[in-house]
Amino acid sequence: MKPARKLVLAIAAVCIFLLALIAGIAALMGGGASMAAADRFSLLFLLSLGACAVAFLVVRELYGQYVRATLRLAEETGALVAHSGIRLADYGSVELRAVGRAVNLLAAARDALESDIEGRVREARASLEEERGRLAALMADLNQSVIVCNLDGRTLLYNQRALQELSSPGEGGKGELLGLGRSIYTVFDRALIAHALERLQQQKLQQDEGGESGESGTHFVTATRAGRLLRAHMSPVLSAVAETPDQPATSMITGFVLILDDITATSERDARRDALIQSLTEGGRGPLGNIRAAAETISDFADMPAEQRERFLSVIRDEAQALSKHLESAASAFSDDLRVLWPLEEMLGSELVAAAVRRIGERCSLVAKIESVDESLWLQVDSFGLLQALSFLAARLHDEYEIRDIRLALSRGGRLAQLDLMWIGTSMNSETAMNWEMDAMNTGGEASPLSVRDVVARCNGEIWFQRERASHRAFFRILLPCADAPREVVRSTAADRSGSRPEFYDFDLFRSSAGNHELDDLPLTELAFTVFDTETTGLEPSAGDEIIQIGATRIVNRRILSQESFDQLVDPQHHLSAESTRIHGITPEMLVGQPVIANVLPAFHAFCADTVLVAHNAAFDMRFLQLKEDALGIRFDQPVLDTLLLSAVIHPNQEMHRLEAISERLGVSVIGRHTALGDAIVTAEVFLKMLPLLAAMGIHTLRQAREASEKTFHARIKY
Repeated sequence: MKPARKLVLAIAAVCIFLLALIAGIAALMGGGASMAAADRFSLLFLLSLGACAVAFLVVRELYGQYVRATLRLAEETGALVAHSGIRLADYGSVELRAVGRAVNLLAAARDALESDIEGRVREARASLEEERGRLAALMADLNQSVIVCNLDGRTLLYNQRALQELSSPGEGGKGELLGLGRSIYTVFDRALIAHALERLQQQKLQQDEGGESGESGTHFVTATRAGRLLRAHMSPVLSAVAETPDQPATSMITGFVLILDDITATSERDARRDALIQSLTEGGRGPLGNIRAAAETISDFADMPAEQRERFLSVIRDEAQALSKHLESAASAFSDDLRVLWPLEEMLGSELVAAAVRRIGERCSLVAKIESVDESLWLQVDSFGLLQALSFLAARLHDEYEIRDIRLALSRGGRLAQLDLMWIGTSMNSETAMNWEMDAMNTGGEASPLSVRDVVARCNGEIWFQRERASHRAFFRILLPCADAPREVVRSTAADRSGSRPEFYDFDLFRSSAGNHELDDLPLTELAFTVFDTETTGLEPSAGDEIIQIGATRIVNRRILSQESFDQLVDPQHHLSAESTRIHGITPEMLVGQPVIANVLPAFHAFCADTVLVAHNAAFDMRFLQLKEDALGIRFDQPVLDTLLLSAVIHPNQEMHRLEAISERLGVSVIGRHTALGDAIVTAEVFLKMLPLLAAMGIHTLRQAREASEKTFHARIKY
């Protein structure tokens, strides 16, 4: 129906209604004496009541069609303006639906333009992303721990080695202390870092004044919570300050880089050496004194009777034997530490054997094959020197004995690994083998002053030649020390849904070190958030229901850090009903052997330290946490934001504020619903979508968001 026709019909309906009303009143007023005044008044009252009811229904329908529908349309239009991919639903009258379709067309055109711009931006940033990928790959493969922080101690970058060294796994979850935006002071003492920063500032001041600082960066030694000793090198991160007419261009310290080396093994070795020296000193003083005294007595009294002389000689023999045993015992106990130090590398034994087969085949003109390898063996060796030694022996076998086929084997022999270079056929005598072991290596155009024995000794190993007459087989056997398999790198339990490299760096956080503001007055876009959710045995925390799962993810610099998550099942030590299992899918069998809440909650408290907590219907989840605070001696005193309340602030005219409804309005895909970590990730995505909508309403700081939330009707809900 055309709008003009609707207007004509509406006017006609109003006129007919008024005419009917007037006619009815006139009929009642002129009804004559046949109708009593009381009856006439009653009919007039009923007619007026009916007219009011009709007017109320008409006004309510018009309000719903034009006023409320317009407000809802305006709210969704605001969300559409802030986020692409959202479309308006059909609301109210035909005219409003036409407006909605027109807005959707504009949104489609806007999305097409944004898509084109994003494509061009992606092309322009391809080189930058390539460089970032190289940086991430480099940081991931470094053997040293690297951490970059701003002046507030917030972590901007770290690599896997740092995560491995500084995290503290516990019964109640990973307990990771390192993460983007986290404070480095949860790992290192604040006073220690402050002192090192002061030294960096002094060096910078000396350089600015034209002097020499004498060193670059500063060093200190500290201990981790796990008891490992770390040597740290701290160097400054400098940023340029623009030149002004009154001030030349300079640079200022905006952060610092920590490069960490684990020196625990070195310190332990040094301690053992000190103990060896002390043992030799203390243990040798007595026997040497007795030997000296006996020898001097024999020397001073040449005419001493033979029986007495024999007693003194016996003392010398006994003390010399005791001293010899003491030296042998010390040498045996500290033999590994007394060897010549050489930078050795830890590598998988199978990789060394495979490299030897390739090198021998390429440079020695013979066939080399692997006979057997223990895949679990890790070695601590000088791999380059050892490959040279094996190639040298293989070349001599080929050149002097025309051996064309050799075999390599690696196996475990007690505390040591046995690396065998074997062949069948012509053998040699032991003297020739010994000469080969002691000759300087020269093979394939590569000359080395070292012998095979030098290389093996450098690896703290031994070598010998052996023949098996029955099988007509001979071999050189090299005994090498085994190394412990490296610890597994700590990784997040959350899958990276984007499939990209984990986000372990964020240099935009350098900007957050500008000042020391109160948390409430900081913009929401500058805060770090822990978005969490719980699954429980029921809905009544005060009546004894317990947590059975906690899931959380972190938001730093308006990005969800999918690799920094907390996901832990909890043994509630409480009955789990079938009704709750139907909701979250967690069965009693899944909770058997899981840690109890007394172990999990402190780990979660450490995970969310120094952040703002975010949850959907946060009052429910926070009640479960708060009921455990006194018993565990912890306090969740961080600020809390609730996406349910924020939704009521942003969209007060919407009827539903469930997480699914909000996600649909804001164009967020719901994945993993009713799992703690899945709900936390969805809540985090919803929260990020809300930030620009809050900013459009003038809500920029944490204080403003909390005050707006407290004014909503839903803030009155208690648990």
